[in-house]
Amino acid sequence: MSTTRLVTHSLRGLSRYRLRSTFVMLGSLVGVAALTLVVSVGQGVQAKVQQTVGQVLGDSSILIMSGGSRILGSPREGASRLTIDDLTAVAAELDEIEAWDPQQDMSSVVRYRDRTATVRILGQSERGERVWTRAARRGRYFDAAAVNSAARVAVIGETVARNLFAHDDPLDAEIRIGAVPFRVIGVLEPFGMDMHGMDRDNEIMVPISTLMRRLTNTDTVASARLVLRDPTRSDDAAREVTRILRARHALVTDEPDDFRIVTPTEVRTMTTWVRRVLLIFVPMLAGVILLVAGVVAAALMLSSVNERIPEIGLRRAIGARPEDIRLQFATETAATILAGGLGGLVLGYAGAHAVAARMQLGDSFSWEAVVIGMVASVLTGALAGILPARRAAQLHPVEALR
Repeated sequence: MSTTRLVTHSLRGLSRYRLRSTFVMLGSLVGVAALTLVVSVGQGVQAKVQQTVGQVLGDSSILIMSGGSRILGSPREGASRLTIDDLTAVAAELDEIEAWDPQQDMSSVVRYRDRTATVRILGQSERGERVWTRAARRGRYFDAAAVNSAARVAVIGETVARNLFAHDDPLDAEIRIGAVPFRVIGVLEPFGMDMHGMDRDNEIMVPISTLMRRLTNTDTVASARLVLRDPTRSDDAAREVTRILRARHALVTDEPDDFRIVTPTEVRTMTTWVRRVLLIFVPMLAGVILLVAGVVAAALMLSSVNERIPEIGLRRAIGARPEDIRLQFATETAATILAGGLGGLVLGYAGAHAVAARMQLGDSFSWEAVVIGMVASVLTGALAGILPARRAAQLHPVEALR
């Protein structure tokens, strides 16, 4: 049988059994779409995690968090005993610390004229611009004098500037955080979403003394970042920080720490686990879906063989060879699954693009996802078509015509 006639017969067979073909195609579409989505988004999330970790921690610093309550921006809260005096004592005792900065935060309604927005407020020292590696893109950051005097000045994020000021210039404008007036002196560099889905541009930086005295009325801080002179000594520095803080907090041997320290080693372990989940286990789940789709396709095509026995017998009687019957059914199965796979690629890419846009992951297109999706659909189609094709080719024309 010629290739043209083979394709023609296969397409006619698909058009006659549209419901069955649709179910076969749907299974392939869902599996390939899931595979494309998770691979594309997984690569974007992995890059975002590495970017966020680099911005929040880096390879040459460690984080201290009060009460062991947070990790890299998680909003969970707990009891706090960490103070600026604790951090000052740590920095004075450890020569490995090049710079450090405390941080306290809160959420508050911020007003400018008739506009309001709910914003995360961060209190930092004048060293925050350097320690947290986030400077003012416009205007300036507050200095030591502003921190010492608890000045009511603020550096706002891009989202805050857009929501409160629209097209107005925010510099030197007066905003109210709660009931306290602040003067805007700068606009922060863009950050985007962090790996928790938090918009880090919806933030306002103020002197930590101002936040503690005028906004929260507290003498503790939520966290601190310590920048080390020698990145290779981060684990040793973490042990020394633990020793100093436990002594200052009068913790006996069997008492747990009332703080948490995160080192680059721990973060690398965490990112490796995230990479394994996103790029190994989740695609494996999508692969299982595709495998199930292949099994369903094979079962449906076997059912099709049983229903089309008279057609097969007639074709054999007029000269069709077993190889022709085998190729026809294999082609029908493979074409249906491949069509579903192509639709799955389009659907998966559209979903990945939507998720990437929502999470600000950047470009979501992945050639790796395209290749994996196409190869998976082709293999599934080929494997699912083997058994029905063999079953159809083995039918004897005389028995089939009966």
